Amino acid sequence: MEEIEFDLTRIAAAAEMLLQRMGNRRKVALYGQMGAGKTTFVRAICQVLGAVGNVSSPTFAIVNEYSLAETGDAVYHLDLYRLKTLQEAMDIGVENYLEDAAYCFIEWPELIEPLLPPDAVRIKLELVNDSQRKILFL
Repeated sequence: MEEIEFDLTRIAAAAEMLLQRMGNRRKVALYGQMGAGKTTFVRAICQVLGAVGNVSSPTFAIVNEYSLAETGDAVYHLDLYRLKTLQEAMDIGVENYLEDAAYCFIEWPELIEPLLPPDAVRIKLELVNDSQRKILFL
């Protein structure tokens, strides 16, 4: 299993490595325990991509949309933690986000596993210690 270990002071470099490994793929499922740094990592990825605005946790909104400064293209950030059923995910239109050509970063994707595209990048963030994280490619 491939992995990237990084210090939080080098999170942008880790985000760049992930983007390089993604190639043309645009869907990323982020697994990991509460506090592993999923939102912080998505924030770093969005900064590397050049997203405009404040990237924050979509826990209560469920979906945040950002735009890329250079192209105006959308970037979607989903947090499915509060959803209880696959039907709830479908009711918010999760399929539309997965079918769109835009980047889509999904925290707590377990509920929608059956809907994820086969080429979705699946990563797990793990705590190594207070300042170190590990990304495992699943």
